[in-house]
Amino acid sequence: MTFKHSKDTYVSIDDVDISAFTDSSEIGRKIDTSDVTTYGKASHVYSTGLMDGTGKISGTYDDSEAGPRATLTELLAAGEAVTFIRRPEGTGAGLPQDSVSVFVTSYTETNAVADMIKWSVDLQFSGDVDTTAQAG
Repeated sequence: MTFKHSKDTYVSIDDVDISAFTDSSEIGRKIDTSDVTTYGKASHVYSTGLMDGTGKISGTYDDSEAGPRATLTELLAAGEAVTFIRRPEGTGAGLPQDSVSVFVTSYTETNAVADMIKWSVDLQFSGDVDTTAQAG
């Protein structure tokens, strides 16, 4: 096993690389469960159902036209599914990549008196996550 540093992580949304403005990203996946317990059981019995997932991206605010605010607030307002790509080990042949259609469900800016302006977005996955190795 080899530990990997996060510094090379790549993230893009709607074909816009926002890695240079991002300092944290996460994806979470879960599966629905249904209780199928019947009479006579001493414990719950479950069956699995549909997969679901969410993501979060955050970083430091940049007011340029290429900064994340313009892209992300536009995606929130549009309310349309776009492609989110995350490469947890950076870009390169054979390295892992997750790609999924997402909706931007919230955009937040945080202004602390003793810090830089920060931003974050929440993503709702729509469909399957395509987890593959990057092509060469």
